[in-house]
Amino acid sequence: MGSPQYTILVANRQTGAVRRFTVARRPAVVAALAVLSVPVLIGLGARWSGETRIQQLARHSEALRLENESYRAATGELASQITALQSAMTELGEQAQLDPAMKRAMENLPQMVRNRAMGGGTVNTAPPELASMASPDSTFGVLRDLLGSLEERLQTVRTGVEKQQALASATPSMWPVVGYLSSMFGTRKDPFTGEPDFHPGLDIAAPHGAPIRATADGVVESAGYAGNYGNAVVVRHGFGLSTRYAHMSRIAARTGMTIKRGDLLGYVGATGRATSAHLHYEILLNGQTINPLRLLARP
Repeated sequence: MGSPQYTILVANRQTGAVRRFTVARRPAVVAALAVLSVPVLIGLGARWSGETRIQQLARHSEALRLENESYRAATGELASQITALQSAMTELGEQAQLDPAMKRAMENLPQMVRNRAMGGGTVNTAPPELASMASPDSTFGVLRDLLGSLEERLQTVRTGVEKQQALASATPSMWPVVGYLSSMFGTRKDPFTGEPDFHPGLDIAAPHGAPIRATADGVVESAGYAGNYGNAVVVRHGFGLSTRYAHMSRIAARTGMTIKRGDLLGYVGATGRATSAHLHYEILLNGQTINPLRLLARP
């Protein structure tokens, strides 16, 4: 059975002409539904487009939030590193300060001793190319590289300061006893034979029993009777430097003891080959005596 048909009459009031249009029901309904569905489809499309845009904005917002948190964390890390660097540089500045007498004594050390203390390779710490700062990520990366470079330089400086401090601690610079010089380093007349003789140290006259102090940090290499030196103590300071203290009436140190500058080693006496109470004091560099007056601070 065919689809029912409908006739639509269109009349012109002025001319009286009448036009007839015959339309089947099914096509008419389909056309009407199509016309009515257009606004609905437009609305649904707009809704779907809006939801998609909202989702895109939400994803973008989340990415920005994570990126912001990452940058805040990186900024906090950089700030902490900068604070640590500032504190370390302040500390190094304080550590690098040396007593003038100690500085003079170190400057009077032979060059090979100072080279031994300050030896070591240099670190290539040229700063990175700053022109690469095109984005926040690259900026933070360059800043991190720069801070890493500064930390390497700081470590190099810290190592140099530590070596300088170690050399300062090992440099015999103070007087071992309170007294006056009775015999200098070098050629002199032997007090027993009257013949010319080489004197390898200083004789410092002092009252019997006066305390004798270590002139630098070190380790007691030997402590006991040593022939012409009588009761003697030898302290090894490092960097090839040693000191000898002789003619003691009594020894207060023992072999292997770690001592600091100013620690008690013994007491003035006249043991061994001596004519009166005094301290015979020597400074040795790689086993060879040098003039102690090169390093001793003025009394």
